[in-house]
Amino acid sequence: MPLHWRPPVEILDAKTKDKLCFLDKVEPNATIGEIKSMFHKNHPQWYPARQSIRLDPKGKSLKDEDVLQHLPVGTTATFYFRDLGSQISWVTVFLTEYTGPLVIYLMFYFRVPFIYAPKYDFTTSKHWVVHLACMCHSFHYMKRLLETLFVHRFSHGTMPLRNIFKNCTYYWGFAAWMAYYINHPLYTPPIYGEQQIRLALILFLFCQIGNFSIHIALRNLRPPGSKTRKIPYPTKNPFTWIFLLVSCPNYTYELGSWLGFTLMTQCLPVAFFTLVGFIQMTVWAKGKHRSYLKEFRDYPPLRSPILPFIL
Repeated sequence: MPLHWRPPVEILDAKTKDKLCFLDKVEPNATIGEIKSMFHKNHPQWYPARQSIRLDPKGKSLKDEDVLQHLPVGTTATFYFRDLGSQISWVTVFLTEYTGPLVIYLMFYFRVPFIYAPKYDFTTSKHWVVHLACMCHSFHYMKRLLETLFVHRFSHGTMPLRNIFKNCTYYWGFAAWMAYYINHPLYTPPIYGEQQIRLALILFLFCQIGNFSIHIALRNLRPPGSKTRKIPYPTKNPFTWIFLLVSCPNYTYELGSWLGFTLMTQCLPVAFFTLVGFIQMTVWAKGKHRSYLKEFRDYPPLRSPILPFIL
């Protein structure tokens, strides 16, 4: 390809095939992210985060870091645009969906009016496991909020705005359902009593520490502002040694935490939340595992997506 090659770029609507934009003499080393910015100048209503640029109308979205000269395009580079809809930052989504359960659970714990019978307003449970469960639940979501602010590095800055309503319905709804029964005046403690509760607490705390350790290890893999992907390996922290067997141990530990909380409260809504969460995390873990295998030829073959040797 000649060094002076500066191809024109045309961007068509992926649905109608109408020409939306024509960019003359684009630098060959321009990235898709830069082309999105040029497109945005012509169509201010479509800011870069809501643009999906592809080589084929039904193909996959190109990455922002893809370079024009490395793409299979002709003398005129033709791309197809699809509107992803209004976008919202991942940080905002996480802060919103995690703050809800924290506040909602505490409302049931303190038995604010209009939840239970009036005679129970602002009363406290006589069972110490109810208070322990509140501390564990609050700790879990406070941890998530702090990780969102200070630990997580997001490869994608935004997500569709509509997702926040779906996510909040899931987290807030389950929090209310669980909290209603755990803090109910007629709640009864686990059948095996103190021994069951202590075992559950150990499992919960162990997995919370493990989950945090994995998040720190994953954060250290990606320099600030970078989208670089690397194979995660165990570090000196023993909680990360599970990387030897599992691709997504953050989900493994998350599952363990909720199993501990289920055992601690012996509450059916908690068990159902754990089951639904496990199914969803398995889908995510399998997707990430496939992505690792596709991207890295030397990816450790012994690893499973979420449960060692099983799943």
